Amino acid sequence: MDTTRREMLQGLGVAMGGVLAGPGVATAVASEPAAAQAAATKRPWWDLGVIGDPIKENQLLWYLGQAGQGLTDVGECLDTASRISNREDDTWMHEWLKTAERVQSVAERSLAAGHRVSAGDAFLRAANYYRAALIHHVGSGEVVLAACRASIHCHEKAIELLSLPAQAVSIPYEDTVLPGHFHRSPVAGRKAPIIVMHQGMHAWPEETRWVTDGGLRRGYHVLGFHGPGQGLPLRRQGLPFRPDWEKVVTPAVDFALEQPGVDRDRVVLMGLSFGGALSPRAAAFEKRIQVCVPNPGVLNWSESFFAAMEHFSPGLVQLLDADPAGFDAAVSEAVKGDALLSWGIRDLMWKYGGSSPSVAMGNVRKYNNEETVDQISCDMLIMDGTAEEYSVGQAKRLYDAVGSPKEYLLFTAEDTGLVHCQAGATAVAAQRLFDALDPRVL
Repeated sequence: MDTTRREMLQGLGVAMGGVLAGPGVATAVASEPAAAQAAATKRPWWDLGVIGDPIKENQLLWYLGQAGQGLTDVGECLDTASRISNREDDTWMHEWLKTAERVQSVAERSLAAGHRVSAGDAFLRAANYYRAALIHHVGSGEVVLAACRASIHCHEKAIELLSLPAQAVSIPYEDTVLPGHFHRSPVAGRKAPIIVMHQGMHAWPEETRWVTDGGLRRGYHVLGFHGPGQGLPLRRQGLPFRPDWEKVVTPAVDFALEQPGVDRDRVVLMGLSFGGALSPRAAAFEKRIQVCVPNPGVLNWSESFFAAMEHFSPGLVQLLDADPAGFDAAVSEAVKGDALLSWGIRDLMWKYGGSSPSVAMGNVRKYNNEETVDQISCDMLIMDGTAEEYSVGQAKRLYDAVGSPKEYLLFTAEDTGLVHCQAGATAVAAQRLFDALDPRVL
């Protein structure tokens, strides 16, 4: 492979890491020159410096931030991270599985001894550690399916033992079902609003407890569900993402409105991470939504995706357009010696669908809300952060393009919620989200 093409594909590896990785990743990956400058002065607090791999470091921050909801413990996360290599990609899955299995064993011993609350707490954490293990593994082999089963088992045991107001549900969807949980607020009135919530490319709704608990305490019912390309439907049913996301949200809203005590005039749709690109699309067509909360908001996901590629490797998009077969051949050669690029390309093809990298990237182009944003009529509460580089500038562009009632909710260094999806600052996120949402809905 010639030097120019190799450099372009190495840049693609960095772009893939920033665009495809989980919460908070893009800040560290997509700003290496800024990171080098910061290292010479002062490292930002969200750059943990524990593993030595920026993607894994920021995913670690995501899980550390869940300790406040009882989904993780700081010591267990840092102990796991200390065993993860920044050179051997499979150690991430291996070490999180080891932690999950150990914590599940702790839960089972507590339960056998009659300590139901202690067992429930440990089962809740074990379920999340199984989910954490799956982030860096592409495909649905037996190890993945076993981890999914273990996570579901542990989560359901936690619900039972801790008497959590949650019920596993199956939402009818085309010729199959979408899994999720319906959470009934113990303080809701006879008719209460509902938050219909989904995640993005990597996180699961079960680990977004700051939204669920925040809603339940204030009188919202919550329906968290997995869509195509996410969590269980991706791994167990082989369903990739689809750009016409209203076809996913409408069945979820149908299901939500069938639940007793749900007010059909107070439906909130919240999409997090890549869900911040999917939810505005759904809101343009699903008119039963009263408020849409994209976090962060995205007007044109494909533009953000390809801009990241072009930023790191000028000419890369042109190569893709001019010679798709040549692009695929170059990718095939480049991934042989680059674990990050290999993971990013395989993850892209798996979740967006496509028999080749060029086809998958063509599918990414379909995720563009510019043609439908003028059809949004619901209230828009658009979240963003000053350290957001996952889709930099897109939330403000969405805000400017929306013609319906709207608010731009910006998180900054002062409130500490500035990174992607407020990783590490979910208490701040919940306070500001519900302070803005409550006057619109309650």
